[in-house]
Amino acid sequence: MVLMTMIARVADALPLAASMQEDEQAGRSLMDYQAQAKQLFRKISTDPQPPGRCSLESGPYIFHYIIERGVCYLILCDKSFSKRLAFQYLDDLQTEFSLQYGGRVETVSRPYSFIEFDTYIQKARKSYMDSRARKNLNNINTELQDVHRIMVQNIDDVLQRGETLSALDMKASNLSSVSQKYKKDSAYLNLRSSYAKIAAIIIVVIVFLLFIKFWW
Repeated sequence: MVLMTMIARVADALPLAASMQEDEQAGRSLMDYQAQAKQLFRKISTDPQPPGRCSLESGPYIFHYIIERGVCYLILCDKSFSKRLAFQYLDDLQTEFSLQYGGRVETVSRPYSFIEFDTYIQKARKSYMDSRARKNLNNINTELQDVHRIMVQNIDDVLQRGETLSALDMKASNLSSVSQKYKKDSAYLNLRSSYAKIAAIIIVVIVFLLFIKFWW
């Protein structure tokens, strides 16, 4: 489930639009996560090269965000919510928001200048929550970027320990590269081992045949 959606300008972390869970009790419990989201926007604004797509775990929930044309689109979801659908939802918001307000993003100075976008956010959110809609979206959007390659970080590494998102992304990419190299090396060693076993069997067979030929 998508619990919170926020949109902010990357350059100065200015909130442009937002939408939170309509349930009052749930809404109160999400205030801490809203504060985290604002902190995250500020971190992104000071990062020279923040990753364009990222996921950050925070307690029982997870933040997903994308950055397009100087705007960051961020959502808070249950960890069980499909990562693929989460990024489809973000792409949907980005397309519509750019269409409606793209030319005005750099001109506003007041927080939540486009708060009326909440109407579209609520509509899109409901469509992604509906089980039949989720199934149709999964079937239709087969060309979506491979979200499994988007690294999942812990938000405490960014907000509490001062790591930049770009640094974490680089570390994760390096770790992934090392992992891929290890897999390739392991496959190569396994292949060599298989060839060695086959060669040993062939040698034994040849020796056995020579023994039969010359001694029988």
